[in-house]
Amino acid sequence: MSHITDVIAKVKGKNPGEPEFHQAVEEVMKTLEPTVAKHPEFVKWKIYERICEPDRVVMFRVPWVDDKGEVQVNKGFRVQFNNAIGPYKGGLRFHPSVNLGIIKFLGFEQIFKNSLTTLAMGGGKGGSDFDPKGKSDLEVMKFTQSFMRELFRHIGADVDVPAGDIGVGGREIGFMYGYYKKIRNEFTGVLTGRAREYGGSLIRPEATGYGAVYFGAEMLATRKKDYKGLRCLVSGKGNVSQYTIEKITQLGGKALSICDSGGTIIDEEGIDAEKLKFIMELENVRRGRAKEYAEKYKSAKYYEGKSVWDVVKDGGLKFDCAFPSATQNEINEEHAKAMVKNGCFLVSEGANMPSNLAAIKHFQENNVLYGPAKAANAGGVATSGLEMAQQSARWYWDRNEVDQKLQRIMKDIHQQCLDASETYATKGDYLAGANIAGFVKVAKAMVAQGVV
Repeated sequence: MSHITDVIAKVKGKNPGEPEFHQAVEEVMKTLEPTVAKHPEFVKWKIYERICEPDRVVMFRVPWVDDKGEVQVNKGFRVQFNNAIGPYKGGLRFHPSVNLGIIKFLGFEQIFKNSLTTLAMGGGKGGSDFDPKGKSDLEVMKFTQSFMRELFRHIGADVDVPAGDIGVGGREIGFMYGYYKKIRNEFTGVLTGRAREYGGSLIRPEATGYGAVYFGAEMLATRKKDYKGLRCLVSGKGNVSQYTIEKITQLGGKALSICDSGGTIIDEEGIDAEKLKFIMELENVRRGRAKEYAEKYKSAKYYEGKSVWDVVKDGGLKFDCAFPSATQNEINEEHAKAMVKNGCFLVSEGANMPSNLAAIKHFQENNVLYGPAKAANAGGVATSGLEMAQQSARWYWDRNEVDQKLQRIMKDIHQQCLDASETYATKGDYLAGANIAGFVKVAKAMVAQGVV
């Protein structure tokens, strides 16, 4: 049994009932095999074992009172995974599916993603099984304040800096920051994704979606291609999806889809600026459903109960580029086979771990340009890092300057992936390149700091 295989087995044995965490560890660890021989010090100092074990896990009760006056109780989580290269950094997810295993998988992925940004940020993640959908602003405020009454003990500008994720946007960040400021009596850079008026950064809402498209552009350039005329499928309809669509359109591509838990919209005419404005109002203001898009625009067709990738599998939809931006494991092997069969040659992941292991293998075996989430969607946390810098200096860069910094970071991440893949694995293997480049930086820091 190899050292890596032994580590994977131990992680699964010590963390039962956490399939998403097992999947994330297996996906990363298998690609790190070439580092074992090149870095015997990593084995000596048990870096592979230590990096799979969080520094700490915080779980807590979140009681709150709804608009009917009834007491509700949710679970809260914060996993501080690794701070070898900087303070813990990672989003908060509010969704009914949230459990400890999902938060651990997200925090583990965040270690390597943050390392790739070149900024001084460690890995962490948190959230709750609270569902903000259908809740009033007052209910969301009551919940987030109760959530922060416990979380505030564990975070700080130089300790742990949360941000948003699924279910946590500007509204939720605002309520949490206001309450943190009140109970700590300090105005500090402890949360990112804040509104510009109280310390946020321009481009932060757009950054994850823009970054995924920029990373895709770098991959396309290796084959002397660009987005002009390419048909692109985007899953989800939240923040990441919206700005992925916007940037695809700006760069000459045609985005054809959105989806939510109810079903999928396919618009063969493409989602232009006017249609995107409707989606943003639908999702961000009215919090409506995807099917309303088809009711307004007759060029669109609604597929009830199906994901974008189900539509590809069942209907043979032809397209060039995929931007999975909804949630983990939305693409399985059958989806991947259908995607390749129908012309897909690029996947740039906007969500965290949206493709399962079998799907990734199929993409790689069929010469698909596959941009793994920890590289392709790192633009969001990278811009959070830029926001932290601006908050510390009490200084704000204009939109163009932040966007240029984001583009440079995504270009640098792409180059790191290529360099590491050529040095340790197979040139052009973005999965191995991203994992190895992110890991080696953190591993060297851990060795330098001793057994802590």
